[in-house]
Amino acid sequence: MRFAKAAVAVGVVMLVLDLLWLGVIGKPIYDEALGDLRAKETVVLAAGLFYLQYVLVVTLFASLPCATIAQAAKRGAGVGWLAYATFEFTNWAVVEGWPSSIVAIDIIWGVLLTTLVAVSGRLAAGPPPEAQGSAGA
Repeated sequence: MRFAKAAVAVGVVMLVLDLLWLGVIGKPIYDEALGDLRAKETVVLAAGLFYLQYVLVVTLFASLPCATIAQAAKRGAGVGWLAYATFEFTNWAVVEGWPSSIVAIDIIWGVLLTTLVAVSGRLAAGPPPEAQGSAGA
């Protein structure tokens, strides 16, 4: 039950925040910086597969194992850095014309987003059973 609570929280919060970022706040930034590199339409299958695997990873590695909210935030930031930096540095290395400004913006967004969703998952699930009696939950 903890897994389901955490995964739903992670998924809902991530979807809302990412849609707000990609569809409203960051859209003009990405449109200007990426130009023709950006797809005209989202490949829904690819986006869905990304969100499913990311929710699973954040839930299992950054939300569920953490006894405290601070631990979930730190792990979320780490997962966000690894995922978004891997994507951005790879694109910067192999995609001709990949803008360095997007590298920084996207990594910062990924760290912030993943920190917030990891904490939301931990809050929804509560502490792991072995930490139920400890302080800081």
